[in-house]
Amino acid sequence: MAELKMPELNSVMVAGNLTKDPTFRETSNHTPVVNFHIAVNRRYKDSNSQWQEDVCYVGVVAWNKLADSCKERLAKGSAVLIDGELQSRTFKSDENKNRTIVEIKAKRIQFLNKLAKNSEDNTNKHRLSTNDSKEEGISYDNNSFDKFLTDEESNLLNEEK
Repeated sequence: MAELKMPELNSVMVAGNLTKDPTFRETSNHTPVVNFHIAVNRRYKDSNSQWQEDVCYVGVVAWNKLADSCKERLAKGSAVLIDGELQSRTFKSDENKNRTIVEIKAKRIQFLNKLAKNSEDNTNKHRLSTNDSKEEGISYDNNSFDKFLTDEESNLLNEEK
């Protein structure tokens, strides 16, 4: 019997909202890197046909120009679509134990919110606009993905809420 070779495939695509502001830093050789976590919501019907919601928290790391873009565009609550690959890393914890985490190394990030225009102070200059003009009937007041649902999809999700 011929040996089958498993293809090497490591690809992930996930959409969610940032749980807090991203952490930006530079390595010792001045390479920009940003870390953040997103909350990915999943709605499903349980065995009693009741709608349930589950949240998965996922760590993301981005490097170089992508990290710079994140520094400019992201804040707590930002909606993003991440395309990347899973990577694991091991480190020593405060208790001197080896810990391993799995996170997404982003290749591409789609920023799903508008940027604020002409903010009053520098602390908010990269924050998301919550009162920007409405475009094609989409309100940017809420950072959830519900605004991208059709009326039919929204009604279906709210059916047994």
